[in-house]
Amino acid sequence: MSGDAFRSVVSALLFVMLATPVVAQQSVISNVELCNGKAPATPETQIRGCSALIKSDADNAKVLTIAYNNRGNAYTRLGQYDLAIKDYDSSINLDSHYAKPLNNRGVAYKKKGDYDHALQDFDAAIKIDPDYADAFANRAVLFQEKADYPKALKDFDEVVRLAPTLRSGWSERCWTRALSDDLNGALADCNKAIQLDPNVATTFDSRGLTYLKMAQWDSAIADFSAALRLNPKLATALYGRGLAKLKKGETASGNSDLAAAKTSQQDIAAEYARYGVH
Repeated sequence: MSGDAFRSVVSALLFVMLATPVVAQQSVISNVELCNGKAPATPETQIRGCSALIKSDADNAKVLTIAYNNRGNAYTRLGQYDLAIKDYDSSINLDSHYAKPLNNRGVAYKKKGDYDHALQDFDAAIKIDPDYADAFANRAVLFQEKADYPKALKDFDEVVRLAPTLRSGWSERCWTRALSDDLNGALADCNKAIQLDPNVATTFDSRGLTYLKMAQWDSAIADFSAALRLNPKLATALYGRGLAKLKKGETASGNSDLAAAKTSQQDIAAEYARYGVH
C-alpha cells in the first residue's frame, strides 16, 4: 500500500473516532492498537481487536482491508491457515492493489504445503510492488525449499539490494550459496550477516557448513560450536560439528555429536547428504 493509501486509512480511522461518542473513543483506540499489533498483543487479542473493527466499521472499505489482513496475520501465527487465507481473501477482494495480503496469503499457503498457490501470490505481490523485499524473501525461501537454487539466489540478490541492513537476507543467501557450492560467496554473505547481528545461531550454522565444504575443519568446528552456544538443540550444527571432528580424527567426540544430532532429528544424515556432505 502506498503512503497516500496508508494516510487515507489513518484518516478513515480518525473519522470513525470523531464520529464516535467520547465515552467510546478509548475503546476504538484500543481496538486499532490491538489490530495493528502496536499494543502488547497476543494473536488472540489481535483477533479480538480486528474483529471489533470489522464489526464496527463494516461500511469502511479502507479500514476493513487493513483489519482483515491483520487478523489473517494473527490466524497465521496461531497456525490456523484456512481462517487466515479466508481473511486475506477478504482483504484482497476489497483492494486488489494491496500487496501485503497477497504476500501474507502466500506465506499461509506455503505453510500448508501448497507451493503452487504460494508462488502465485508472491509473484502477484512483487508485480504490484517491485520493491517489496519481504515478498522476494518469501519467494526465495520457497525456491530454496524446492532446491531451485538459481531462482532462490536471484531473489535473495533483490532482498539484499532492497534491504541491505536485513540480516536474514545475507544469511539466507549464504546458506543458498553454500548449498550451490559457491563457497567464497557464501562466506562473504555469512560474514556480513554476522556483522549485522552476531547472535543468530543459524548464521553460524550456515558459515560452519561453508567451512565444512571448504575442508577447513577447525573453522567449521568453531562456528558450529558458536551456533550451539546460541541454540544447544540445533541438529544441523551438532551433525556438522561431528563430521568436522571425524575429519580431524576426533572419533569419540565426533560420534558423540552425530548421535546427539540423530536423537534430535532422525533424518539429519539424509539432510546432510542432500547438502552434498557425508
